[in-house]
Amino acid sequence: METKPAPGVLAQVADLIGRTPVGQRGALWRLGADRRQLDANVIRLPAGTEVQPHVEADLDVLLYVVDGGGHLSVDGGGHQTTLAPGALVWLPRGTCRALYAGAAGLTYLTVHARRPGLTVSAPAPAPAPATAEGDAACLLHRVCPECGRLSGESDALYCSRCASALPPR
Repeated sequence: METKPAPGVLAQVADLIGRTPVGQRGALWRLGADRRQLDANVIRLPAGTEVQPHVEADLDVLLYVVDGGGHLSVDGGGHQTTLAPGALVWLPRGTCRALYAGAAGLTYLTVHARRPGLTVSAPAPAPAPATAEGDAACLLHRVCPECGRLSGESDALYCSRCASALPPR
């Protein structure tokens, strides 16, 4: 019989913020429990930084502002929302959004359904030789160096899970 994970306090967000250098960007905390149905991250953007416009095509995301402030731009800047501590924002899948940190930086929690994990399988067949159409596609520029997530968007500049910059093309 499978054992159910025990509920409990996972982190004290004020402590995470307090012991992290002000200029540090990225995930301060990630939900790491096994057999979970959710993914959650506490992300910090230092003052004046941003998460470039991107689309999460498959998942709705809930964003909760913990500390600092800034603004959220959706649909290519057609709609802007001021973000302050306590703001709770729903980002339906398919929404193009960008985040901009204000003078105090921006720390926020994101929660969304968990993506299926990567599985180990038989080695892939050797790539086909180059043809007149070009070489086989390389997806390394879409793999987040911080959390390992493969971006679903070919033009994404930042990871939608942890907000880290993706490698250049």
